[in-house]
Amino acid sequence: MEKSFVYGIAVTDYNFTGRTEETRRLKSNFIAGINSVLISPRRYGKTSLVDHVCRNLDREDIIIVRLDIFGCKTEYEFYNALAVAVLKQTASKLQLWMEEARDFLVRLTPKIGIPVDPVSEISVSLGITPETHSPEEVLNMVEVIAKRKNRHIVVCIDEFQQVGEFENTKQVQARLRSAWQHHHYTSYCLYGSKRHMMSNIFLNRSMPFYQFGDLLWLQKIPTCDWMDYIINHFEAEGKHVSQQIVERICEVVDNYPSYVQHLSSILLNHLPQGGSVTDDMMSSAISELISTNEALYMQQVEPLSAYQMNLLKAIVSGIHSGYNEKRVRSMFDLGSPSNLVRLRDALIERDLIYSEMRQLYLTDPVFGLWFRRRFL
Repeated sequence: MEKSFVYGIAVTDYNFTGRTEETRRLKSNFIAGINSVLISPRRYGKTSLVDHVCRNLDREDIIIVRLDIFGCKTEYEFYNALAVAVLKQTASKLQLWMEEARDFLVRLTPKIGIPVDPVSEISVSLGITPETHSPEEVLNMVEVIAKRKNRHIVVCIDEFQQVGEFENTKQVQARLRSAWQHHHYTSYCLYGSKRHMMSNIFLNRSMPFYQFGDLLWLQKIPTCDWMDYIINHFEAEGKHVSQQIVERICEVVDNYPSYVQHLSSILLNHLPQGGSVTDDMMSSAISELISTNEALYMQQVEPLSAYQMNLLKAIVSGIHSGYNEKRVRSMFDLGSPSNLVRLRDALIERDLIYSEMRQLYLTDPVFGLWFRRRFL
């Protein structure tokens, strides 16, 4: 039996719910060769959505290449990760030398470990440097392979906001855009976990990736999509949860996908066989959810200044705009109006808040529950 209510990792089909329209749209983009950009807060299920689409694509004429560049700190670390992912996911063990890698690897002394176990993955280390390859050679390699195979390749890059951290990032982004916009056999799906950085890369008119592809701004999964999913998962374990409790689960965590799964998991694990979730159990589970994340939240607020903490207090208290008003500044001790921009930008940079329609909101709803209990 598969585990119910998975959180913190990409979920499989059994634990995947909702996202019907997003799945249809992303799948259509993959088939049509349209570039896609996914933006949302952390733990909204971007990786799960992309994995879900890839698993259900079932097209022999399309090859999917997936990589996570969270660990890439420089431009050429990214090129190495990209090249390795392309070679490993487009070639068989024998083809790796004979075909796809033949032209590209001629100036390298790569280390390729081919395991005896046919299930294990190939270990590849290329050591690409500015002396061995230009950025254009690396970036165009996937297009060359796609043409050679006469198949379309979709390159899915997770944590793409890391590109925004590279030295001379605007020039790096310009190089990527310049190469990728001319690819006809290859398309790209770019997504990341830091919304403000992804927004700056793709929504800023002055940046190279502005209007690069179809932008999918992931929203919360509505309660109606959680209802049968949660009830059925409880029933599969011989336990019961009412519609009213499911509505409360979603309401408490503001329909935040990862927290809906986490809170449901706590309730399921504490419920005896044949039992039903009660209001008292809900209160206890919410406290456990907050407690589980307390160390992370403490780490997030420790570096904050008194003024930054005061702005968080205002937001958690339900004030989302009007911070320049004397009454609000005085009530929460926010300092001078000129200080507010710095406070806002600092909290956005730390991914604690986000701005929408000139109003400020917490990024993490459970952080808000914890903050209210601890500081208000």
